[in-house]
Amino acid sequence: MVSRVIPVEPFDLVIIGGTGDLARRKILPALYQRFVAGQIGKKSQIIGAARGEMSSDEYRAFAEEAIREFLDKSDVKVRALKSFLKLLSYVTLDAKGETGWAELAGRMHSDRIRAIYFSVGPSLFGDLAKRLHKHGMAGEGTRLVVEKPFGRDLASAKELNRTLARHFDESQIYRIDHYLGKETVQNLMAVRFGNMLFEPLWNSQYVDHIQITVAESVGVGTRGGYYDRSGAMRDMVQNHLMQLLCLIAMEPPAKFDPDAVRDEKLKVIRALDPVEPDNIVRGQYEGDGERPGYRNQVESRDSTTETFVALRAHISNWRWAGTPFYLRTGKRLKDRASEIAIVFKDAPHSIFEEDGCRHNNILTIRLQPNEGIELGVTIKEPGPGGMRLVDVPLDMSFAEVLGPDEADFPDAYERLIMDVIRGNQTLFMRGDEVEAAWAWTDPIIAEWESSGQAPEPYAPGSSGPESALFLMHRDGRRWREIKP
Repeated sequence: MVSRVIPVEPFDLVIIGGTGDLARRKILPALYQRFVAGQIGKKSQIIGAARGEMSSDEYRAFAEEAIREFLDKSDVKVRALKSFLKLLSYVTLDAKGETGWAELAGRMHSDRIRAIYFSVGPSLFGDLAKRLHKHGMAGEGTRLVVEKPFGRDLASAKELNRTLARHFDESQIYRIDHYLGKETVQNLMAVRFGNMLFEPLWNSQYVDHIQITVAESVGVGTRGGYYDRSGAMRDMVQNHLMQLLCLIAMEPPAKFDPDAVRDEKLKVIRALDPVEPDNIVRGQYEGDGERPGYRNQVESRDSTTETFVALRAHISNWRWAGTPFYLRTGKRLKDRASEIAIVFKDAPHSIFEEDGCRHNNILTIRLQPNEGIELGVTIKEPGPGGMRLVDVPLDMSFAEVLGPDEADFPDAYERLIMDVIRGNQTLFMRGDEVEAAWAWTDPIIAEWESSGQAPEPYAPGSSGPESALFLMHRDGRRWREIKP
């Protein structure tokens, strides 16, 4: 199987914050990979922009170092890298002043798509949008890429949306959530809406419950300052897990169209019931001698910021009434693993006596690290001696089915940046969708803040706090093991 690479038309891309960590780790390597794949032509230009004084040659050296550091050596080809670096240049830019703006505008082509990537903090969005408009770079051909966080609560998200709306139309704004660029996440829609096998069973009549787990084995590391102001609820649940929940629970859109898909996702968020305090668990990882605890990695030694969240959610609509959705995410857990498990109900009547009642079908979609899809089915255990049942997986690993080359998926940023150039907003969040997610999340955070209750400590390398296990056990269910 050979994947098709469809080249995009020549474009101008400006990375504001072009010397920052995100540009180094993700944006520049992603652009290089798309260039090597033949998707970006030699007539496009990529402009790094930041406050620091730097020549274009120095920026090319910066980009080369980043590409060599964050890509495998086998992916870095000398001739291709040299050609790619010719696309790059640099402008010193003052977000709050006039320095560099006229020069930047002079480099733009009026007959091309212009993508402006805000790889900076939200506090600068208003100043940047204002100056882009003032210098004639906010016209119809301009597309604005906005990194999360999209606010830290409903009020700030609304203000952020209003700020961008003063100078850009909603159709020009691309709110990027890299989780939606993962190949397996996109396969959720293919599995659901491309197979007649699943859709008739995709409802509360046949599904017992759904588990969504995004587990990380690392701690906060150097992100302690940002993370301590956010926590797992703002950093992961409000956006990444919410998007996975929407893709699992949404109704089939009328067509695979950006607004049709996002309309259905919005309906899911608005149908979510408020989460009661006894249906949610917060945790914070401790140290173990070798690895520091969370409070040793942030400024506040009394921090009550959560590094783990587990909750039970309910969607009040006809499809999912009565079906619980269990969401779990955390840092410093036993392994790095992300998966969605759709656990189907037991057969209504077993002809195999008691043994038949202990088996159910589970459809597992593994997002990382070993991307694939697994369907658990019940069969007879081979051999004589009666009808003994055993559960076995029908396992489809992308690496095995497609081959190692095809299963080496492009990074999420590669797909999403190319979608910006093509003008495809399907995998980007709309303003009303962001606000609806905060409207559901805010009361949970407000309850924590008013109660003053500290997160429950948990051991590094574990599955999280004991209370999270009880959240499932009291319902007669169990969390799936966290494993890659």
